[in-house]
Amino acid sequence: MVAIPILSGISTKGADFKTEFPLNMVPVPKDQGISAGYLRPAEGIITIVDGGGVNRGGTRWRDEHYRVSGPDLIKVDADGIVTVIGSIGALGGFDFATFAQSFDYLAINAGGKVFMYDGTTLTQVTDVDLGVSLDIEWCNGYFISTDGESLISSDINDPFSYNLLRYASSEINPDPVVALQKLRNEIYAVNRYTIEVFAALSNPGTGFPFGRIEGAQIMKGAVGSRACCEFMQSLAFVGSGDNQPPAVWAGVGGATTKLSTRDIDDALKTYSDAVLSAVVLESRADRGHEFLYIHLPDKTFVFDGMASATLQQPIWFVLQSGSGGYRARGMVWCYNQWNVADPFGSLIGKFSDDIGSHYGDLTLWKFSTPVIYGDGKGVQLHELELVALSGSVALGDDPVISTDYSTDGLVWSQPKTIKAGMRGERNKRLVWDKQGEFRNWRIQRFSGDSRAHMAFARLEARVEALSW
Repeated sequence: MVAIPILSGISTKGADFKTEFPLNMVPVPKDQGISAGYLRPAEGIITIVDGGGVNRGGTRWRDEHYRVSGPDLIKVDADGIVTVIGSIGALGGFDFATFAQSFDYLAINAGGKVFMYDGTTLTQVTDVDLGVSLDIEWCNGYFISTDGESLISSDINDPFSYNLLRYASSEINPDPVVALQKLRNEIYAVNRYTIEVFAALSNPGTGFPFGRIEGAQIMKGAVGSRACCEFMQSLAFVGSGDNQPPAVWAGVGGATTKLSTRDIDDALKTYSDAVLSAVVLESRADRGHEFLYIHLPDKTFVFDGMASATLQQPIWFVLQSGSGGYRARGMVWCYNQWNVADPFGSLIGKFSDDIGSHYGDLTLWKFSTPVIYGDGKGVQLHELELVALSGSVALGDDPVISTDYSTDGLVWSQPKTIKAGMRGERNKRLVWDKQGEFRNWRIQRFSGDSRAHMAFARLEARVEALSW
């Protein structure tokens, strides 16, 4: 028997080989005695409550779950009870909200406005000196906002008061500021093609309370106001330098590391500038994984920093709900669970390892192999077997899974389907017999839906070399 890798696959496009990332399956670098790594189902989503509006982001504040749903700031209790705190306005040009926390206030930035919540009252900041706010952060006692041209800070004792004397500009390049991020008590002014870093001054006087750190600048920037986030103690962002195509980067202290592969870069180039400017990034550290989510309209690319470090190669996979975009954003760890919400609807849910469906709707999963090369001699493929953890499907379900193949990476055979095993069939063997022959090379692909809820550790093939 020959073992064939399954953590990532290959397809072709023109005169090029392309990586096929697992869909709704998470690569896990863990040696279990069968293989050095396996594919597990991505978490499903269990509905908690209807939030009353389209999800626009969430946060944890004072150990409680807060979220912007439609026009309202809401609080979701541990038992799923929704409390409407107040209105922050209808959907605007900056639909996905960001949050900043001080000791006394939760700041909400959405639709170009800033609101403050003290646990009792939700109040909009109406100081004319604030102007339009693309993003807001809190650092060293001050709330910092940007309108795209400059940075402006609040009074240290009054988060509702802004003064034009307390402003700074990002000047190493004439590109607009699109976002703010706080890392290690420093403010990162994220521009379209550059990033500047500001640290708190020991004696700020009446001016801007932060000073530029010379030499910490990053000569790349982000494509949009929500296209960056903190990730593994650095700033992750989708963007580029001037006159460069977009990619995924991590930057800190003046240096950048490229996270995206050539295939991710090619995928990003298929989206227009207008679509990419609305991309949303968020990160999640969970059980040995460090996930970076790149939320696009039709899918979400996920980078696993810990798995990449373990396997010494970039580990990416794709998440998708049905045929549309991924229906989990605003991931908030609260009440001992990961809380999420639907960016295309009003449902609020939580992640679960027990299912693969999203809010009760089935999802599809798919993965493929690298090229199975026959050394040009021809190969008879007598049997394929997926070594899997079966028997964990829902009671009463009798799911099927399929495999098909391609000898050129473009055209695929008719799928061959087998039963995946019912609940309790933990020793079910997933075997396809008489898989034909090929002269040169072949790619194998496997697929199913969330009813076939199982992990895959290994693919084995029983082959025979032929003489042509």
